[in-house]
Amino acid sequence: MNYREVEGGREFVARLETGADWRAEIEALAEDAGVDAGFFLALGAVSAAEFFFYDQERTEYDAIAFEEPLEVAACVGDVSILDGERFAHTHAVCSRPDGSAVAGHLDSATVFAGECYLREFDARLEREHDSTTDLDLWPL
Repeated sequence: MNYREVEGGREFVARLETGADWRAEIEALAEDAGVDAGFFLALGAVSAAEFFFYDQERTEYDAIAFEEPLEVAACVGDVSILDGERFAHTHAVCSRPDGSAVAGHLDSATVFAGECYLREFDARLEREHDSTTDLDLWPL
């Protein structure tokens, strides 16, 4: 395991714009606030969503689209720099009207309503390619 100590800095709360992209809204918050690294929690509802599932054998993402209203029961993630841009690494659990859930790496979703809490770290984290997993990870 690799790690480093970080301290929390500024904290923000935001309301995501109806009709906007969920992840893009969080990235815009980080950009506007100048947050290079942080952790976020969010909840709300979306009218459609696309999740990614990472196939570890093929080292590729498979997209799973849901063109239906979903309740965002839990959304967690982190903000860091990827290819020079702020990137919100976002995972979510969303529920359907019958209580069943879909979950995974949230690539995009159309906001119906959303609220987000973002806590800044006192560090700059820039993702680098990890040859073992073929993913862009924090270089700790």
